[in-house]
Amino acid sequence: MNQLFITGIGTEVGKTVCSAVLTQYFKADYWKPVQSGDLDYTDSHKIELWTESTVCHPETYRLQLAASPHQSAREENIEISLDQFQLPKTDNKLIVEGAGGLMVPLTDDIFMIDLIEKLDLPVALVVRNYLGCINHSLLSIMALKQRKLRLEYLIFNGNFPPDTERVICNFMKRETRIIYIPEIDQPTKVSIKAAAEQLTKTNL
Repeated sequence: MNQLFITGIGTEVGKTVCSAVLTQYFKADYWKPVQSGDLDYTDSHKIELWTESTVCHPETYRLQLAASPHQSAREENIEISLDQFQLPKTDNKLIVEGAGGLMVPLTDDIFMIDLIEKLDLPVALVVRNYLGCINHSLLSIMALKQRKLRLEYLIFNGNFPPDTERVICNFMKRETRIIYIPEIDQPTKVSIKAAAEQLTKTNL
């Protein structure tokens, strides 16, 4: 794994925590292309706090309003363009974290999945257990298949009923690898490092 795009089946499924674990595990750089809101405590700030000596590359777009990027950009009279996104130059491995899920709009007709396609990166899909997560997971996997985007990893973030996990796993291609990340209520350098070391033990 040299470069990996982290996305989720929705918002608030733990993408940043999972990104921190993988950044720590791979000793990678980190890049958040679009930060929408929370500019005083961005996802890049969290990664710097939760991991050891990580290089966080500047966001392409930093938007004030904590909302969908297309709405936040419109509030500031900014037009997001795919042409503005370029992978950071680094000799290190790179974790890229998206905003929300695959169909989060960057403009009225450009979505997060279009950015993944433009960057041409393999994908890690973060899944969290809630009522409706099976539907959201299978739709996300279908969307990636339709675009012929490689689903490198599926990440089960937290605890899952066996029935839920089985249905989701049965829907994936065999080459997709599964990552289990334990529930991390309070992310710290210690808890993130412990989760990354657990991945090492399971031979990711």
